[in-house]
Amino acid sequence: MAKRHKWQFASRFRKGAFGWRSQLPVKRVKEATSEIKKVARKDPVLAAEGAVRFLEKVSPALEHVDGSSGAIGTAVYRAVEAMVPIIAEAPLDPKKRAALLERLWTAFQEDDMPYIETVGDYWGELCASPELASEWADRLLGIVRLSWSPDPNTRGFFKGTFACLSCLLTAGRNEELLALLEEAPHVWWHYRKFGVRALVALGRKAEALRYAEASGGLNDSPFAIARACEEILLSSGLAEEAYQRYALQATRRTTYLATFRAVAKRYPDLPPERILRDLAESTPGEEGKWFAAAKDAKLFDLAVELANQSPCDPRTLTRAARDFAEENPGFAVDAGTAALRWLVEGYGFEITSFDVLKAYKHTMVAAENAGCRQEVFDRLIELVRSETFGERFVTKVLGKELGL
Repeated sequence: MAKRHKWQFASRFRKGAFGWRSQLPVKRVKEATSEIKKVARKDPVLAAEGAVRFLEKVSPALEHVDGSSGAIGTAVYRAVEAMVPIIAEAPLDPKKRAALLERLWTAFQEDDMPYIETVGDYWGELCASPELASEWADRLLGIVRLSWSPDPNTRGFFKGTFACLSCLLTAGRNEELLALLEEAPHVWWHYRKFGVRALVALGRKAEALRYAEASGGLNDSPFAIARACEEILLSSGLAEEAYQRYALQATRRTTYLATFRAVAKRYPDLPPERILRDLAESTPGEEGKWFAAAKDAKLFDLAVELANQSPCDPRTLTRAARDFAEENPGFAVDAGTAALRWLVEGYGFEITSFDVLKAYKHTMVAAENAGCRQEVFDRLIELVRSETFGERFVTKVLGKELGL
């Protein structure tokens, strides 16, 4: 069946197939991933062969692509993460798996860019059995020791180091793995994360925690270490300790709202207000940036408090005033007033007169709905009169509206 099947991605990933632009190759990588995952639902063995074939072809095909934006690197990284379980979980007979791993090892060694270097981290999983993983560990162990030799004439870089550590872990050779890590030339989390997992597998979680905390070397990410420590405590049923010690450091996303959602999802038993206050406290001077998260959690009083504690994007506040003008006009008034406050103080990126007028309009609509139009109008007059920033842009825009 594998011989008869025609993979659509195969012809698209010829050596040097793409130019320097990354848009098309990113699309093709995603298409290939989808194609292989779709096949995996019906024929996991065929999908495993397809996954190996993709990993063989992807780096040569992308050799001319400009990776400076990070888009193509991210796309391939995610594709590798998708391919690993497809290969690892496929019910391959031992000879077939061994043959596929040999092909993949060749591609891994020839990956000069590199695009599929993270495959090594999962080599033990790809072996799918302690026996095969142990064979690979024996195959690589001597080279790792040579590369870590104190003799400068002997030591050097070995691409298979992570693969060896991964295989020792999968093979259950945990004490041997820990002893090997003591020979490493320097403390590096990317090595020692395997030691943490080995200690957990041995049931020595307290020691694993100490080992992880002591594993930060130069340029290591404190987030990854905190995440590992958090997992150890959570797996021990110590959620409160995990939250207090590691959660806020371990859970960072690309936006403040996404970070809050991730922490709240991980700790569903904790009050959202506590999580938000802790997050805001962890970013002094940026409390206002948690406004959207508080609004999303329907913690409206806290949202207003945060919006007035430090600068918050006026456009975000204006949208809140617009969206809640009928549903929660009191909150909308406070959000709109805060928007105008920060505009008066000169905050906001490339602010136009239209932005100022929108903030005023939505605030007054909300005030009308709340039955406090005159009170809010008077408050805005005082607010705008206090403007001293620059050329008093807000005053110029709203002067006629407010009778100034």
